Amino acid sequence: MVSFLEFEKPIAELEARVIELRATASAGDIDISGEIEKLEQRAAKMLVDTYAKLTPWQKTQVARHPDRPHFKDYVAGMFDNFMPLAGDRAFSDDQAIIGGLAMLGDRRVMVIGHEKGDDTASRVRHNFGMAKPEGYRKAIRLMQLADRFGLPVVTLVDTSGAFPGVQAEERGQAEAIARSTEQCLALGVPMIAAVVGEGGSGGAVALAAANRVLMFEHAVYSVISPEGCASILWRTAEKASDAATAMQVTAQHLKGLGVIDRIVTEPIGGAHREPVQAIASLGAAIGEELDSLAGLGPQELRTDRADKFLAIGA
Repeated sequence: MVSFLEFEKPIAELEARVIELRATASAGDIDISGEIEKLEQRAAKMLVDTYAKLTPWQKTQVARHPDRPHFKDYVAGMFDNFMPLAGDRAFSDDQAIIGGLAMLGDRRVMVIGHEKGDDTASRVRHNFGMAKPEGYRKAIRLMQLADRFGLPVVTLVDTSGAFPGVQAEERGQAEAIARSTEQCLALGVPMIAAVVGEGGSGGAVALAAANRVLMFEHAVYSVISPEGCASILWRTAEKASDAATAMQVTAQHLKGLGVIDRIVTEPIGGAHREPVQAIASLGAAIGEELDSLAGLGPQELRTDRADKFLAIGA
């Protein structure tokens, strides 16, 4: 069953009606297949029309949809022979960031990403994808390992932001994020980052300072959450919709501003409706971008990365 968002209520009502009519048709002798087909077509058109004109705030809701694919889903559907590598070799293993060796087609890569979890227990275990310093230090260790062995780095970004708790600050959250961003920029191997859900603040940038930044069609990427921005500017989170519009958080806005390089199309109704199709599309896009970088040497890759980020806002 699809979990419907607030703005999808008219679609939900139509689809519920279709389910009711199917149940009626299967239990009786009346042929209502024509009526069912008309309602299905109407629901499908309404879905297409709705998703063609989503507001930035509605896209934020889609990016946060609980059924949207998570890191483990991308690993299972996009990569082969995933071998997780744990720990930062200094404090602990932060489950908000997962990483390891994997095969993308016939190419060995290091894949790293945020994991939010998909039920109450896993969300608590993964801290809702909000990493602590040890998570970013683990990412640094894995990126350095990839650099040493000449493996491309693929990162999947999906976090509302780095963990803001006292423990994280005590262990050097800001320094860890800065070091992770620095390590991204220093890599002598190709790096592709994909914003697959939320890209929140420095917690996202720490894994996204890549040669190519991809973004799903209904993902969002911003320096602060719309609610956080609204709380600062208007002293109320109820203005989150206005904040999302003002911040230009969508893939379409960010492509125009040069913050990202490529928008990956999602299935109609969002990645959560057809996760297999969405994962396949992202895998193909990442493969194409890695192919485009294959001929560049270590210094060329560093220069390409530096030029890309220095050009933003210029």
